[in-house]
Amino acid sequence: MGCQGSKLMPCCWDSQFKAAVLEAPDIENKENNEVDNVPAFREFTLEQLKNATSGFAVENIVSEHGEKAPNVVYRGKLENHRRIAVKRFNRMAWPDSRQFLEEARSVGQLRNNRLANLLGCCCEGDERLLVAEYMPNETLAKHLFHCKDYNPRETQPMKWAMRLRVVLYLAQALEYCTNKGRALYHDLNAYRVLFDEDGNPRLSTFGLMKNSRDGKSYSTNLAFTPPEYLRTDRNLQMLTDSCLEGQFSDNDGTELVRLASRCLQYEPRERPNPKSLVAALTPLQKETEVPSHVLMGIPHSASFTPLSPVGQACSRGDLTAIHEILENLGYKDDEGVVNEETLNSKKKGDAAFRQKDFKEAIECYTQFIDVGTMVSPTIFARRSLCYLINDMPQEALNDAMQAQVISPVWHIASYLQATALAALGMENESQTALKEGATLESKRSSVTGK
Repeated sequence: MGCQGSKLMPCCWDSQFKAAVLEAPDIENKENNEVDNVPAFREFTLEQLKNATSGFAVENIVSEHGEKAPNVVYRGKLENHRRIAVKRFNRMAWPDSRQFLEEARSVGQLRNNRLANLLGCCCEGDERLLVAEYMPNETLAKHLFHCKDYNPRETQPMKWAMRLRVVLYLAQALEYCTNKGRALYHDLNAYRVLFDEDGNPRLSTFGLMKNSRDGKSYSTNLAFTPPEYLRTDRNLQMLTDSCLEGQFSDNDGTELVRLASRCLQYEPRERPNPKSLVAALTPLQKETEVPSHVLMGIPHSASFTPLSPVGQACSRGDLTAIHEILENLGYKDDEGVVNEETLNSKKKGDAAFRQKDFKEAIECYTQFIDVGTMVSPTIFARRSLCYLINDMPQEALNDAMQAQVISPVWHIASYLQATALAALGMENESQTALKEGATLESKRSSVTGK
């Protein structure tokens, strides 16, 4: 449930589920939600993760960060085009590298579609990093409390049916973790709940890692809500989000408060375990046939259609149209490039590109790139198109990805990746890149007002 003032929802969950997982007597195995399409846990090099995140660019930060949250999370993309989230710990965390690796490998054995699964880690020198599946649709906190900041057009609060689905999926995630011997979860709150491309809620596996200066213990960052405050039914209206009025019955509201109250009991034996929470929450579910992305009101990748001319051109692989767009675009997206790039090879490359002599353009642009005097995402984009026209899609993909490394928020780079991936027969990855390009272009347009 939502709340006023005290923000009961994350407070209840923080105490509720952390308390609930402490008691796990004889829970039978339940593997219904295990997945087999997630790669096995692996160790990454620091260089791989630098490349994936464009050198840990500030534009790729996706977490709340600052003095109180020094461990920063970045979005990134591997060479195989898999999107990832990379958590980079501060230098004071995990001094024992062996302990970090053991803990990461243990959490990395979990595989479940209720989790944002841990894909790997990196441990080089003082660096400690975790790599997880990337969830593109933000956190529960943003959808509940900052929805207008996340999407200015979003005026409706999260629907009651979706809130019920969130708590059920979280209970299922915790039941799975408990079954697998990971019964403790660090700091469960609304920022730990993420939404995947289908709009389904997932529990972050980062919270399963021990996280403290000595690398040995869980922190206990609990928000406090007195259990006795929840026991009186007359407080129900004060506890619930006023925007939800009329969306649920008094019986359903009372049952949710009763469950929360039980989870906040001081004595562990009086609290429910995750299995019993799943059993209690399942019959309360509403609109179960409606997909999560519909309840959430977010676009779905399967129904996604780019609207801009460049997006449309790249989606249909219209190389002639892409050439015209890149030629007209010029170098206005390259900071400091317009007046500084005077090397002869660059001029010859531009002339060849304009005259559609694409093999000559590749040769000239390569000469300019090899000199290495200035990085230019536009030149990589133009050479990428030249490679596509010359039936060299892998080289085109490499250049498009390099353009994005240089300029992480440039939508053209993502669109060109989509075209190259489609030429390589990687249709699913192409659609993902296309959607990413449209998202970046939309954000760019909202900033510039165009």
